[in-house]
Amino acid sequence: MYLPQHFAVTEPEVLFDLMQRFSFATLVSVHEGKPFATHLPFVVYPERNLLVSHLARANPQWTSFSQNEEVLVIFQGDHSFISPTWYEKHPSVPTWNYMTVHAYGRVQTVEEPAVVKTLLHDLVLQYEQQWKMEELPESYLLGMMKGIVAFQIELTRLEGKFKLSQNRSRADQERVVAALQQSPSPGDQAVAAQMQKNLEKP
Repeated sequence: MYLPQHFAVTEPEVLFDLMQRFSFATLVSVHEGKPFATHLPFVVYPERNLLVSHLARANPQWTSFSQNEEVLVIFQGDHSFISPTWYEKHPSVPTWNYMTVHAYGRVQTVEEPAVVKTLLHDLVLQYEQQWKMEELPESYLLGMMKGIVAFQIELTRLEGKFKLSQNRSRADQERVVAALQQSPSPGDQAVAAQMQKNLEKP
């Protein structure tokens, strides 16, 4: 990822926080010599430096996992359009502010049924408030498990990019925050909040 120094975020706790809040991410690997991507929900284990998910067994991406030294998972956080009309200094052009984490790691499939069941249980707990996996008939659950491939990614490196107008003057940043705060979009509001945190840092 193109990562100018003033947009780089390196604090693990900040990166893992975004990954956990935006855990529906994009898995990218090389399959048959070409980039291949699948959109998946992930469980993030910061204390274990680990990502876990599963994909359909019919999805061919998993069959080439062993040929990839590293895979990439892209976690896309809040983002917003930035109008040049909000700036104090002109001429200027439109841009986009955003927060993202690129997580790289070594991927390995998980086939042991008891382990797969535990991974699925953790995934359900992360998203589900009412339905319980334990209430499924065992034969039905095992049958469904045969249709997926669980995998884990041992993280080797994280790249965080929070592009939040840090290349603009403080006056321009304050004007962008004020404009985004007026937006009804939750994404715009979140970008404004993070920009405000940056402005308040000593």
